[in-house]
Amino acid sequence: MSEPPPLKVMVAAGEVSGDMYGGALIAALRARFPGRRLEVRGMGGEAMRAAGAELLFHTDALGAMGIVEVLAKLRFFRRALREMVALAREWRPDLLVTLDYYSFNIALAERVHALGIRTAHYISPKVWVWRRGRIKRMARAFDLLLCIFPFEPALYAPSGLRAVYVGHPLVEQAAATRAEPPPALPWGKGRRVALLPGSRAGEIAALLPVFLAAARRVETALEGECAFLLPVPTPRLRARVERILAKHPAPKRLTIVDGQARHVMAQAEAAMVASGTATLEACLMGCPAVLAYRVSLPTELLARLITLRADFPFAGLVNIILNRLAMPELLQRACTPRNAAQWTLAFLRDTPERRALLAAYGEVGDRLGPPGATARAAELLAPLLPTP
Repeated sequence: MSEPPPLKVMVAAGEVSGDMYGGALIAALRARFPGRRLEVRGMGGEAMRAAGAELLFHTDALGAMGIVEVLAKLRFFRRALREMVALAREWRPDLLVTLDYYSFNIALAERVHALGIRTAHYISPKVWVWRRGRIKRMARAFDLLLCIFPFEPALYAPSGLRAVYVGHPLVEQAAATRAEPPPALPWGKGRRVALLPGSRAGEIAALLPVFLAAARRVETALEGECAFLLPVPTPRLRARVERILAKHPAPKRLTIVDGQARHVMAQAEAAMVASGTATLEACLMGCPAVLAYRVSLPTELLARLITLRADFPFAGLVNIILNRLAMPELLQRACTPRNAAQWTLAFLRDTPERRALLAAYGEVGDRLGPPGATARAAELLAPLLPTP
């Protein structure tokens, strides 16, 4: 009997979080088809590469922060889109799976779907916050939408798009991290603070100087009895962090850690975190955190115009899930070293602020439900792939 043809899956992730989910999803798909060879090509990062994907573009080059910053890289994104569509046309994958990164991935899915290739999207855009008009476009572009929040499928039901809640993949990843033996991280003595200025070059450039200045304030307030760890997801971003550290004064006991962000947060007593997936990771790891974000003034003005009709007034996932301000948000002009230091110091002590945030974290965990999202996602994707 001849060997069945390989399953061919094209995966597109444009950011570190999407790459992380993509790597886990590839592994789950391999587990569902133990007797079939699975070929994966597309764009992503180190997690997808470790799972066996051949990458046409890496997340290090794809990350862009803010509307103005994306416009500046428009020529690159157009080229990436052309080459990804060319890959689909020539390679003829059985399925395209796009992860988050909506603006690029919807354009990719439309073009690939027009080639007669099935498409699925994992991690819905926040249509429940703003721009619900995207739902109709998604219904035309995707055969399946895998949702990570329980309230999302109902939003898509009128469109006819098959949208299924699978749970949030971070729940299982956080549980796996907690189950591992804690690594020996270079904290030393004193209070422990994690600094997570983002996974995009623009985020790091905007937020790391603020975090460093805030850390020095914390260091002064605690008379040096503290230590700071700064996890970085890739060697390229580590080099960028080191260039910023060479220009800005840092606290005496600051150490860069390669990866291990969840372990760092699990061991930290408080954190300063860029708005995004890391805020939910801080929640699931039980690390009280202050959310920060800052973009250029033109980007801020454009964003304000676009989001005038936003349904949610919050930036952070913890606050959006709870529909109330639980995790402090320092946005734009409020994103100052003084404010970040004040919240961090409050979280390092047994204060009402710390107790309230940890209680809110418990509510978020209850709403997100049990682990198993990635396996459920792979189970739903399996019928879209051909049988031998």
